[in-house]
Amino acid sequence: MSDPHDHTTPPSDAELRTKALETLLIEKGLVNSQALNALIDTYENKVGPRNGATVVAKAWCDSNYLDWLRSDATGAIGSLGFTGRQGEHMKIVENTDSIHNLVVCTLCSCYPWTVLGLPPVWYKSAPYRARAVSDPRGVLAEFGAIVAEKTNIRVWDSTAEMRYLVIPQRPVGTENFSQTELANLVTRNSMIGVERDLQVTGDKT
Repeated sequence: MSDPHDHTTPPSDAELRTKALETLLIEKGLVNSQALNALIDTYENKVGPRNGATVVAKAWCDSNYLDWLRSDATGAIGSLGFTGRQGEHMKIVENTDSIHNLVVCTLCSCYPWTVLGLPPVWYKSAPYRARAVSDPRGVLAEFGAIVAEKTNIRVWDSTAEMRYLVIPQRPVGTENFSQTELANLVTRNSMIGVERDLQVTGDKT
């Protein structure tokens, strides 16, 4: 994608109203723009995705929990306290050496807020929604995820009736990592599927 933030369609009426309200509150001095940006960043990149990272790390460490996720992802995720709207009808898809999973919502921007936080701008953009289906390997390459030709890429179309969470492969060399340390390796993008190889930093020998 030449510009992952490009939109070919105008914002919805709800988006326009939200932006107008935000502008008015800032102009009236009722909301600080920097504080608002920090709050949005927290929920988009920190608080929300940390929930999903906790799910992934527990799945890596606990085979019984992984089996529960496979049979009833909504219930298994809810058992950790991650419930609410946009968190219903969950399904996990697992990356392997031969399979890479990529999630998109072609109709709108259905997204599992309870485990991933606020959806990134590029996830809602028309270019991503179209090209993730027509050219998934090319899209992944533009995100820096080079997937071998022999690896099968599966694209999952998220809807209000089914939302997907990618379980990335556990990085090699993390046998001695605690569940918390493992969770710190998991990124939001890896749980959407636009990132494949998680990075391990530090020496845990």
